[in-house]
Amino acid sequence: MEQTLKPRTLDDATRGWINGLIGVVIFSGSLPATRLAVLEFDPVFLTVARAAIAGVLALALLMLLRQPRPTRAQVMPLIVVSLGVVVGFPLLTALALQYVTSAHSIVFIGMLPLATAVFGVLRGGERPRPVFWLFSVLGCLMVVGFALSQGLAASPQGDLLMLLAVVVCGLGYAEGARLSRALGGWQVICWALLVSLPVMLVLTWYLAPSTFAGISLPAWVSLGYVSLFSMLIGFVFWYRGLAQGGIAAVGQLQLLQPFFGLALAAGLLGEQVSPGMLGVTVGVILCVAGARRWAR
Repeated sequence: MEQTLKPRTLDDATRGWINGLIGVVIFSGSLPATRLAVLEFDPVFLTVARAAIAGVLALALLMLLRQPRPTRAQVMPLIVVSLGVVVGFPLLTALALQYVTSAHSIVFIGMLPLATAVFGVLRGGERPRPVFWLFSVLGCLMVVGFALSQGLAASPQGDLLMLLAVVVCGLGYAEGARLSRALGGWQVICWALLVSLPVMLVLTWYLAPSTFAGISLPAWVSLGYVSLFSMLIGFVFWYRGLAQGGIAAVGQLQLLQPFFGLALAAGLLGEQVSPGMLGVTVGVILCVAGARRWAR
């Protein structure tokens, strides 16, 4: 008698890493796209417009699929997610990209895994092993060392804004991942977008330029990318991955984001990628292997 072989299924940890990687690839295009957009859009208008566009799409999804409303206890965490990833990170990075190139700012993203892991402990109750922190801190120090070697005096505003963006984004990631365990990944980002939608719509109308006649196609495409992919689709995979594989562990995949982002900055924007940038990127990527090994 022939035996029926059961199909092999992936465990939650593996699915989490796959979903997280897809999210990172999508997010890698955010800073280059933002850099293109702020050349023609005001950074504050860009922030509220992308949130408003994504919020309208989120509202449509929630209504179409008839999702139950969050509980009263989940409202405040959703506000934290909204302030962190819907408003805070997009606004701070858009402001920073007025002073620094996207290639320079992308390297700061190498600090996000450490920030996410810290908030994963504080908000998610995770407890990675001590060796995990060694690799995470090492990757973070590489990024900070690179920024110092470039001379912070050249653009202290841009670097400070990027550091603040990393902190608020790490908090938003961890809080959203914690909520995803109960609400689901795409539901969390949709509800977070909906929380800020009324204010974002009003600000979009108020801050809109008098005419859009001079806006080029690349700027419009960039606005579309950061609205649809960076604000919505990317988070569907990212929050699902963090919830499945662990906030601290899967969060280390963000160390790969500078690599993808630098390639996009060089290929699409023609920005110069220095040997120092490449060296730091390779260094932080190597840290992900050790961090993943000792995450649990």
